[in-house]
Amino acid sequence: MKPVVVGISGASGSILARQTVDALLEREVPTVVVCSNDAKLVWQEEMDEPFGHYLSAWREDPNFTDYGIHEMSAPIASGTHPTAGMVIVPCSMTSVASLANGIANNLLLRAADVCLKERRNLVMVPRETPLHAIHLENLTRLARMGVVIMPPEPPFYLRPQGIDDVVSFFVGRILVALGLEDTLPEKYRYQGRTDRGTPH
Repeated sequence: MKPVVVGISGASGSILARQTVDALLEREVPTVVVCSNDAKLVWQEEMDEPFGHYLSAWREDPNFTDYGIHEMSAPIASGTHPTAGMVIVPCSMTSVASLANGIANNLLLRAADVCLKERRNLVMVPRETPLHAIHLENLTRLARMGVVIMPPEPPFYLRPQGIDDVVSFFVGRILVALGLEDTLPEKYRYQGRTDRGTPH
């Protein structure tokens, strides 16, 4: 199985990154992680444990590999190294702007740029709202290049019971977008309303 690259950039949403990596490893998908320095700072703010704690645990899995943000000699920096695609979760607006304008000056951006030029799956989970016009223009440019843009919006129509439901739903969406799953688990699929009442 080809590896999936997970880029973690400096934006809010560390829990999404953690559960995406966990879900890939649970499915025995070879997983390569690149985390920016800013992402580690955000992780420290949002999570109960520092990034290094999770990294140490992931490294015990034979399907896991990680590289530093400036390791430009890593295999994923080359289009000749096969991958199943990449997700940037969460994705900062700096990363969005860089990729939209062809700037790839670190390994996370370079790996994503490789996906663009090789026509591989690339999924982006942009940071929280609001977004101004330049953000939207950059995201639109990337969408036109085939990038799947997935804002982490809660599925209100499924009536989630808490943050765990929202995160699990969204990670399932990422796996589908990467082509690793055909569909979401049944509990996260809309089944239609059964309480429509009497029509007027």
